[in-house]
Amino acid sequence: MDSDNQTASVTEFVLLGLSAHPALEKTFFMLILSTYLVILLGNGVLLLVTALDTRLHTPMYFFLGHLSLLDMCYTTSSVPLILDSFLTPRKAISFSGCAVQMFLSFAMGATECVLLGMMAFDRYVAICHPLRYPVVMRKAVYVPMAAGSWAAGITNSVVQTSQAMRLPFCGDNVINHFTCEILAVLKLACADISINVVSMVVANVIFLAVPVLFISISYMCILTTILRIPSAEGRKKAFSTCSAHLTVVVVFYGTILFMYGKPKSKDPLGADKQDLADKLISLFYGVVTPMLNPIIYSLRNKDVKAAARTLVTQKRFSVAEQWWRCPGGSVPPDRSHRRDGVTRRGPPSSKLSSLNATAQKGSVCIGRLSWNFPCFIL
Repeated sequence: MDSDNQTASVTEFVLLGLSAHPALEKTFFMLILSTYLVILLGNGVLLLVTALDTRLHTPMYFFLGHLSLLDMCYTTSSVPLILDSFLTPRKAISFSGCAVQMFLSFAMGATECVLLGMMAFDRYVAICHPLRYPVVMRKAVYVPMAAGSWAAGITNSVVQTSQAMRLPFCGDNVINHFTCEILAVLKLACADISINVVSMVVANVIFLAVPVLFISISYMCILTTILRIPSAEGRKKAFSTCSAHLTVVVVFYGTILFMYGKPKSKDPLGADKQDLADKLISLFYGVVTPMLNPIIYSLRNKDVKAAARTLVTQKRFSVAEQWWRCPGGSVPPDRSHRRDGVTRRGPPSSKLSSLNATAQKGSVCIGRLSWNFPCFIL
């Protein structure tokens, strides 16, 4: 009962962020905002391309689409809060809002750890057992693999968040971080957190150590298989199919290991500098890494680049063609032309053949643009 009263007394948390360094806040606001927009644009395009282009409806790009969705969700769970803290003098978040933000960050991060392991298995089967790949990685297999990654991450997040937020907090509500990072929140608890520590250690083994071990074994097998390929061109082609994933894995896990594995400073002045460094590294992990993923996959993957160009070209020509077919006189007068003594509106007859399919479907026009739908009269 007493602990319930203590917990209820804390209705909000104050996020310290960069309050001790106000000169950096505006600079970091612009950097993080621009990075966040790049994340949404890059991962959004990658998600759209993998969903719309039938040539990319394969297990590898199915997982890549989920990775893009995870990156967008992960950054959206924390970046708006970080940006708001840079602009407002009182950097407060409600108790329930802190729990929701912690849950979403934990869920997306744990899911991505498992998903990267699933992607490594996909590359292992594709390179080491190419003839069995269509059978092993059929839709009935890779869809449950992705669903299992989400389920595992969400389950872990429910356990960790519920355990952390049920702890009693005895008045001190200042979190020395940008967000409700679980380690920073646990420091405020005025109760024994040994159960939380044990739970987090078990979760780290399951969601960090096991995937890293699995990925390492997969790539050792992949490397062995690639070295057995007689031709240099064949080795280069085989390695190119997994180089993007390997790069993402190194950046993702390398940042985590550096963030949590480096030694702590015992000097008080060094501790203050280390707190700032920890915050900036955490910011790098939460913002820069999701921005790099679509860049890495776009630069090192010809299929993605070709699909993106095709999508942009198709949309451009679709809008141009539909501009001509708008009913209701949306074609400007200077586009009219005469043939056989009859004034016609729209493109000359030489262009009509390429527009017949569009005209048969009908269109809904807004101004001079139109989209293909069953025909409606507005």
